[in-house]
Amino acid sequence: MTDGIINVLKPPGMTSHDVASRIRRIYGIKKAGHSGTLDPDAAGVLPVFIGNATRLLEYAATGTKHYRAEGIFGIRTDTGDDSGNILEINPCTAIAETEFEKVLQQFRGTVLQIPPMYSALKVNGKKLYEYAREGIVIERPARPVNISRLECIKLYPPYFSLDIECSKGTYVRTLLEDIAVSLGTCACMTFLLRTRAGDFSIKDSHTLEEIADAPERMLLPLETAVCKTGKLYVNDLQAFRITNGVRTTIKGTASGTYALYLAEVFLGMVTVEEEIVKPEKILVQVKQPPGLV
Repeated sequence: MTDGIINVLKPPGMTSHDVASRIRRIYGIKKAGHSGTLDPDAAGVLPVFIGNATRLLEYAATGTKHYRAEGIFGIRTDTGDDSGNILEINPCTAIAETEFEKVLQQFRGTVLQIPPMYSALKVNGKKLYEYAREGIVIERPARPVNISRLECIKLYPPYFSLDIECSKGTYVRTLLEDIAVSLGTCACMTFLLRTRAGDFSIKDSHTLEEIADAPERMLLPLETAVCKTGKLYVNDLQAFRITNGVRTTIKGTASGTYALYLAEVFLGMVTVEEEIVKPEKILVQVKQPPGLV
Protein backbone atom coordinates (compact mmCIF):
# COMPACT_ATOMS: atom_id res chain seq x y z
CA MET A 1 0.00 0.00 0.00
CA THR A 2 1.18 3.52 -0.79
CA ASP A 3 1.39 5.67 2.36
CA GLY A 4 2.16 9.34 2.69
CA ILE A 5 0.99 12.92 2.33
CA ILE A 6 0.60 15.14 -0.72
CA ASN A 7 0.60 18.93 -0.40
CA VAL A 8 -1.98 19.75 -3.06
CA LEU A 9 -2.49 23.20 -4.55
CA LYS A 10 -6.26 22.98 -4.84
CA PRO A 11 -7.71 24.83 -7.83
CA PRO A 12 -10.94 26.84 -7.63
CA GLY A 13 -14.00 25.00 -8.92
CA MET A 14 -13.30 21.67 -7.22
CA THR A 15 -14.56 20.45 -3.86
CA SER A 16 -12.04 19.09 -1.36
CA HIS A 17 -13.72 15.71 -1.80
CA ASP A 18 -13.13 15.94 -5.58
CA VAL A 19 -9.42 16.56 -4.96
CA ALA A 20 -9.14 13.55 -2.64
CA SER A 21 -10.90 11.39 -5.25
CA ARG A 22 -8.47 12.56 -7.94
CA ILE A 23 -5.53 11.67 -5.68
CA ARG A 24 -6.98 8.18 -5.15
CA ARG A 25 -7.04 7.66 -8.92
CA ILE A 26 -3.51 9.02 -9.43
CA TYR A 27 -2.01 6.71 -6.79
CA GLY A 28 -4.35 3.78 -7.41
CA ILE A 29 -5.39 3.54 -3.75
CA LYS A 30 -8.68 3.44 -1.84
CA LYS A 31 -7.81 5.26 1.38
CA ALA A 32 -7.44 9.03 1.16
CA GLY A 33 -8.55 11.94 3.28
CA HIS A 34 -7.87 15.66 3.38
CA SER A 35 -6.98 17.96 6.25
CA GLY A 36 -9.15 21.08 6.49
CA THR A 37 -11.96 21.49 3.96
CA LEU A 38 -11.66 24.30 1.42
CA ASP A 39 -14.77 25.79 -0.21
CA PRO A 40 -15.23 24.83 -3.89
CA ASP A 41 -14.51 28.39 -5.07
CA ALA A 42 -11.43 28.72 -2.85
CA ALA A 43 -7.89 27.76 -3.84
CA GLY A 44 -4.69 26.93 -2.00
CA VAL A 45 -3.09 24.40 0.30
CA LEU A 46 -5.01 21.16 0.82
CA PRO A 47 -2.94 18.35 2.41
CA VAL A 48 -4.21 14.94 1.28
CA PHE A 49 -3.31 11.86 3.34
CA ILE A 50 -3.25 8.43 1.72
CA GLY A 51 -2.96 4.88 3.02
CA ASN A 52 -1.78 4.61 6.63
CA ALA A 53 -1.22 8.37 6.74
CA THR A 54 -5.00 8.84 7.11
CA ARG A 55 -4.60 7.67 10.72
CA LEU A 56 -2.60 10.84 11.42
CA LEU A 57 -5.22 13.28 10.13
CA GLU A 58 -6.33 14.24 13.63
CA TYR A 59 -2.83 15.44 14.50
CA ALA A 60 -2.41 17.53 11.35
CA ALA A 61 -5.83 19.19 11.68
CA THR A 62 -4.90 21.07 14.85
CA GLY A 63 -2.52 23.55 13.20
CA THR A 64 -3.39 27.15 12.36
CA LYS A 65 -4.41 28.23 8.85
CA HIS A 66 -3.21 31.25 6.88
CA TYR A 67 -5.38 32.95 4.23
CA ARG A 68 -5.53 35.85 1.81
CA ALA A 69 -9.14 36.94 1.42
CA GLU A 70 -11.01 39.59 -0.52
CA GLY A 71 -14.53 40.82 0.15
CA ILE A 72 -16.99 43.34 -1.18
CA PHE A 73 -19.02 45.62 1.07
CA GLY A 74 -22.72 46.19 0.44
CA ILE A 75 -23.75 42.71 -0.73
CA ARG A 76 -24.96 39.79 1.40
CA THR A 77 -25.57 36.33 -0.05
CA ASP A 78 -26.99 33.06 1.26
CA THR A 79 -23.58 31.33 0.95
CA GLY A 80 -21.44 34.18 2.30
CA ASP A 81 -19.51 34.45 -0.97
CA ASP A 82 -20.22 35.83 -4.44
CA SER A 83 -21.37 32.45 -5.77
CA GLY A 84 -24.59 32.59 -3.77
CA ASN A 85 -27.97 34.22 -4.18
CA ILE A 86 -28.08 37.89 -3.19
CA LEU A 87 -30.17 38.46 -0.06
CA GLU A 88 -29.37 42.11 0.59
CA ILE A 89 -27.86 45.10 -1.17
CA ASN A 90 -26.73 47.94 1.06
CA PRO A 91 -24.76 50.53 -0.93
CA CYS A 92 -21.45 51.08 0.84
CA THR A 93 -20.52 54.55 1.98
CA ALA A 94 -16.89 55.56 2.27
CA ILE A 95 -15.00 53.69 5.02
CA ALA A 96 -11.95 55.35 6.53
CA GLU A 97 -8.85 53.24 7.11
CA THR A 98 -8.77 54.31 10.78
CA GLU A 99 -12.36 53.13 11.24
CA PHE A 100 -11.60 49.86 9.46
CA GLU A 101 -8.54 49.22 11.63
CA LYS A 102 -10.53 49.92 14.79
CA VAL A 103 -13.07 47.27 13.81
CA LEU A 104 -10.39 44.74 12.84
CA GLN A 105 -8.91 45.11 16.32
CA GLN A 106 -12.20 43.82 17.77
CA PHE A 107 -11.79 40.54 15.87
CA ARG A 108 -8.22 39.74 16.89
CA GLY A 109 -7.84 37.06 19.53
CA THR A 110 -10.64 34.74 20.61
CA VAL A 111 -14.05 35.57 19.13
CA LEU A 112 -17.39 33.79 18.89
CA GLN A 113 -18.52 32.71 15.45
CA ILE A 114 -21.74 31.10 14.21
CA PRO A 115 -20.94 28.50 11.51
CA PRO A 116 -22.62 29.29 8.17
CA MET A 117 -25.45 27.14 6.87
CA TYR A 118 -23.46 26.54 3.69
CA SER A 119 -20.68 24.54 5.34
CA ALA A 120 -19.62 20.91 5.71
CA LEU A 121 -20.25 20.90 9.47
CA LYS A 122 -22.46 17.95 10.39
CA VAL A 123 -25.60 18.12 12.53
CA ASN A 124 -27.35 14.81 13.29
CA GLY A 125 -25.15 13.09 10.71
CA LYS A 126 -26.07 15.48 7.90
CA LYS A 127 -23.98 18.34 6.50
CA LEU A 128 -25.31 21.84 7.01
CA TYR A 129 -25.17 22.69 3.32
CA GLU A 130 -27.48 19.72 2.64
CA TYR A 131 -30.06 21.27 4.97
CA ALA A 132 -29.50 24.68 3.35
CA ARG A 133 -30.18 23.30 -0.13
CA GLU A 134 -33.50 22.02 1.18
CA GLY A 135 -34.37 25.44 2.55
CA ILE A 136 -33.99 24.28 6.16
CA VAL A 137 -32.23 26.51 8.68
CA ILE A 138 -30.64 24.71 11.64
CA GLU A 139 -29.90 26.34 14.98
CA ARG A 140 -26.12 26.71 15.27
CA PRO A 141 -24.55 27.69 18.58
CA ALA A 142 -21.71 30.21 18.44
CA ARG A 143 -18.26 28.64 18.81
CA PRO A 144 -14.98 30.22 19.94
CA VAL A 145 -12.26 30.57 17.31
CA ASN A 146 -8.91 32.32 17.51
CA ILE A 147 -7.78 34.96 15.04
CA SER A 148 -4.05 35.32 15.68
CA ARG A 149 -3.42 37.63 12.71
CA LEU A 150 -5.85 39.99 10.97
CA GLU A 151 -4.26 42.69 8.84
CA CYS A 152 -5.62 44.90 6.10
CA ILE A 153 -3.71 44.45 2.84
CA LYS A 154 -5.77 46.98 0.93
CA LEU A 155 -8.98 48.95 1.50
CA TYR A 156 -10.52 50.16 -1.75
CA PRO A 157 -14.29 50.42 -1.15
CA PRO A 158 -16.41 48.61 -1.94
CA TYR A 159 -13.58 46.02 -1.92
CA PHE A 160 -11.14 45.09 0.83
CA SER A 161 -8.47 42.42 1.22
CA LEU A 162 -7.10 40.84 4.39
CA ASP A 163 -4.23 38.69 5.61
CA ILE A 164 -5.61 36.18 8.13
CA GLU A 165 -4.11 33.56 10.42
CA CYS A 166 -6.66 31.62 12.44
CA SER A 167 -7.42 28.43 14.32
CA LYS A 168 -9.05 25.27 13.05
CA GLY A 169 -12.77 25.68 12.51
CA THR A 170 -12.69 29.37 11.55
CA TYR A 171 -14.98 30.35 8.68
CA VAL A 172 -13.40 33.22 6.75
CA ARG A 173 -16.68 34.01 4.97
CA THR A 174 -18.36 34.48 8.33
CA LEU A 175 -15.46 36.58 9.61
CA LEU A 176 -15.81 38.97 6.66
CA GLU A 177 -19.57 39.19 7.18
CA ASP A 178 -19.17 39.91 10.89
CA ILE A 179 -16.58 42.63 10.22
CA ALA A 180 -19.01 44.30 7.82
CA VAL A 181 -21.84 44.18 10.35
CA SER A 182 -19.60 45.96 12.87
CA LEU A 183 -19.11 48.66 10.24
CA GLY A 184 -22.87 49.04 9.80
CA THR A 185 -23.10 47.31 6.45
CA CYS A 186 -22.94 43.82 4.90
CA ALA A 187 -20.37 41.97 2.82
CA CYS A 188 -19.57 38.76 1.01
CA MET A 189 -16.31 37.07 0.11
CA THR A 190 -15.06 37.36 -3.48
CA PHE A 191 -11.73 35.52 -3.25
CA LEU A 192 -10.00 33.10 -0.87
CA LEU A 193 -6.52 31.62 -1.05
CA ARG A 194 -5.13 29.39 1.70
CA THR A 195 -1.39 29.94 1.83
CA ARG A 196 -0.65 27.63 4.77
CA ALA A 197 -2.33 24.79 6.65
CA GLY A 198 -0.39 23.78 9.73
CA ASP A 199 3.13 22.96 8.52
CA PHE A 200 2.10 22.76 4.85
CA SER A 201 2.93 25.89 2.84
CA ILE A 202 1.76 27.02 -0.58
CA LYS A 203 5.36 27.44 -1.76
CA ASP A 204 5.81 23.67 -1.40
CA SER A 205 2.43 22.69 -2.86
CA HIS A 206 1.79 21.10 -6.27
CA THR A 207 -1.00 21.16 -8.81
CA LEU A 208 -2.90 17.98 -9.60
CA GLU A 209 -1.25 17.94 -13.02
CA GLU A 210 2.23 18.08 -11.47
CA ILE A 211 1.31 15.30 -9.05
CA ALA A 212 -0.03 13.10 -11.86
CA ASP A 213 3.22 13.57 -13.81
CA ALA A 214 5.48 12.53 -10.88
CA PRO A 215 3.36 10.92 -8.13
CA GLU A 216 6.19 9.27 -6.20
CA ARG A 217 8.31 12.41 -6.11
CA MET A 218 5.40 14.43 -4.65
CA LEU A 219 4.74 11.98 -1.81
CA LEU A 220 5.85 13.17 1.63
CA PRO A 221 6.64 10.70 4.45
CA LEU A 222 4.01 9.98 7.10
CA GLU A 223 5.93 11.74 9.87
CA THR A 224 5.56 15.05 8.01
CA ALA A 225 2.14 15.30 9.68
CA VAL A 226 3.69 15.37 13.16
CA CYS A 227 7.06 17.02 12.50
CA LYS A 228 6.44 19.62 15.23
CA THR A 229 5.50 16.98 17.81
CA GLY A 230 8.13 15.89 20.32
CA LYS A 231 10.00 12.69 19.48
CA LEU A 232 10.45 9.73 21.83
CA TYR A 233 13.31 7.41 20.88
CA VAL A 234 13.14 3.86 22.26
CA ASN A 235 15.28 0.72 22.13
CA ASP A 236 14.39 -2.58 20.43
CA LEU A 237 12.68 -4.10 23.48
CA GLN A 238 10.68 -0.96 24.28
CA ALA A 239 9.65 -0.63 20.63
CA PHE A 240 8.49 -4.26 20.56
CA ARG A 241 6.43 -3.87 23.71
CA ILE A 242 4.82 -0.52 22.85
CA THR A 243 3.99 -1.32 19.22
CA ASN A 244 2.38 -4.56 20.34
CA GLY A 245 0.02 -2.75 22.71
CA VAL A 246 1.92 -3.02 26.00
CA ARG A 247 2.06 0.05 28.22
CA THR A 248 5.68 0.58 29.10
CA THR A 249 7.39 2.66 31.78
CA ILE A 250 10.25 4.83 30.56
CA LYS A 251 11.80 6.73 33.45
CA GLY A 252 12.29 10.45 33.05
CA THR A 253 9.79 10.88 30.22
CA ALA A 254 7.57 13.95 30.64
CA SER A 255 3.82 13.64 30.14
CA GLY A 256 2.50 14.52 26.70
CA THR A 257 2.03 13.28 23.15
CA TYR A 258 5.04 11.99 21.20
CA ALA A 259 6.04 10.62 17.81
CA LEU A 260 7.64 7.24 18.56
CA TYR A 261 10.93 6.32 16.89
CA LEU A 262 13.23 3.30 16.80
CA ALA A 263 16.48 4.81 15.50
CA GLU A 264 15.26 6.77 12.43
CA VAL A 265 12.11 4.68 11.86
CA PHE A 266 8.81 6.40 12.70
CA LEU A 267 6.58 3.87 14.48
CA GLY A 268 3.49 5.89 15.36
CA MET A 269 2.02 8.09 18.09
CA VAL A 270 2.02 7.56 21.86
CA THR A 271 0.92 9.42 24.95
CA VAL A 272 2.86 9.53 28.20
CA GLU A 273 1.38 9.97 31.67
CA GLU A 274 3.40 9.56 34.86
CA GLU A 275 6.27 8.05 32.83
CA ILE A 276 4.01 5.33 31.38
CA VAL A 277 4.03 5.20 27.57
CA LYS A 278 0.69 4.27 26.05
CA PRO A 279 0.35 3.38 22.34
CA GLU A 280 -2.22 5.51 20.48
CA LYS A 281 -1.67 5.23 16.71
CA ILE A 282 0.82 2.47 15.87
CA LEU A 283 1.82 2.37 12.20
CA VAL A 284 4.72 -0.11 12.37
CA GLN A 285 4.64 -3.24 14.53
CA VAL A 286 8.14 -4.18 15.68
CA LYS A 287 9.07 -7.85 15.84
CA GLN A 288 10.35 -9.50 18.99
CA PRO A 289 14.10 -8.94 19.41
CA PRO A 290 16.26 -12.08 19.04
CA GLY A 291 17.03 -13.86 22.31
CA LEU A 292 14.06 -12.37 24.20
CA VAL A 293 12.27 -15.03 26.23
